[in-house]
Amino acid sequence: MTEGPDNWQGWIGKSQAADVDIFAWPSDVLNATLDRDDAPFVSGDAIPPGWHWLYFPEVVRLKDVGADGHAKRGGFLPPVPLPRRMWASNHMRFYQPLRVGEKLSRVSTIADVSTKEGRSGPLVFVIVRHEISGDHGLATVEEHTIVYRGRNKSTVAKPALLAPDNPTWVRQIEPTPVLLFRFSALTMNSHRIHYDRAYTQDIEGYPGLLVHGPLVAIFLLDLFRREVPRATVKLFSIRALAPLYDTAAFTIAGRSEDDGKTAKLWALNNECGLAALAEVEYGQNS
Repeated sequence: MTEGPDNWQGWIGKSQAADVDIFAWPSDVLNATLDRDDAPFVSGDAIPPGWHWLYFPEVVRLKDVGADGHAKRGGFLPPVPLPRRMWASNHMRFYQPLRVGEKLSRVSTIADVSTKEGRSGPLVFVIVRHEISGDHGLATVEEHTIVYRGRNKSTVAKPALLAPDNPTWVRQIEPTPVLLFRFSALTMNSHRIHYDRAYTQDIEGYPGLLVHGPLVAIFLLDLFRREVPRATVKLFSIRALAPLYDTAAFTIAGRSEDDGKTAKLWALNNECGLAALAEVEYGQNS
């Protein structure tokens, strides 16, 4: 029997757990990938916000991988038959830092499954809630939204939102294949749209390799860390609005708001189109 939206509601509340140790090597490699000059991580060092993504890879046996490089449908996530599975948004709240040497536990729960009719056809949204605890209790709560959709001829989305104006921080990022490969390897993300150009262009119909949504988020958080180094990030929320490709450089930008507690961050494609929009809530360390 083919699963449909009514049956997918039965997946809400499904959960799974994972336990990992935080060791320094993945964070050291990401530091190098971001061209940071930080000293190597040692036991007790806090890893930056969002870097927990390095420590909970989706470990799937090769025989259980689908044609697109993702795990075959119907495991933890509902078996939505639409061919494209994409990262849509993340909302993360940070209660305390995660530190090298800690043992982490994560409980992942399917919080919602919903359908919508988009401009290119049906869309299915799956929200997964992750609760991550370290040695001293709950540390990070993340809500990750995945969108499934069909393939259509128009692969260049036109965001309805305009980019914020008056940025005070701006960097240009060159999304080279080496950068995308490194991040795929660090997160064990075998989705072929990030490294297999022939598949990406001939099967998926994209003009080039796609930049990972989480990598864009990492770059935006890194921009904030560089510009407000004494801040403690309490909340980070990001929405993907249009794809970024390895065919051209993209821009990350941001600014602190007048309240001194929030900041806006965003990413622009090479035509100045808004590709991602994020917000940060933070406190200042003394």
